[in-house]
Amino acid sequence: MTCREFAEFIADYLDRQLAPDARARFEEHLTRCTDCTRYLESYRQTMALGKSAFDDGSAPVPDDIPEDLVDAILSARRRDS
Repeated sequence: MTCREFAEFIADYLDRQLAPDARARFEEHLTRCTDCTRYLESYRQTMALGKSAFDDGSAPVPDDIPEDLVDAILSARRRDS
C-alpha cells in the first residue's frame, strides 16, 4: 500500500469497513511508515475535536444547513455510539 492509498482508505479503516486483506495491508503500512502513523493519529484527533465541538444535542440546527449534511452527521453519530 502506498501513502496515497493509505489516505484514500483512512475513513473506511476507522469505520471498520475495509475487507480483511485490505485492513491487513493498511496495518502493515502503518508498521513501516511513520508519516502515515502520525497522519492517522492526527486524523483521529481532528475527528474527535470535530465531534466534541457539537456536543450540545439540543442546540438548534441553522436553517441554511443542507438536510443531507444533517442526516450524514446524525448517521455518523449513531455508528459511533
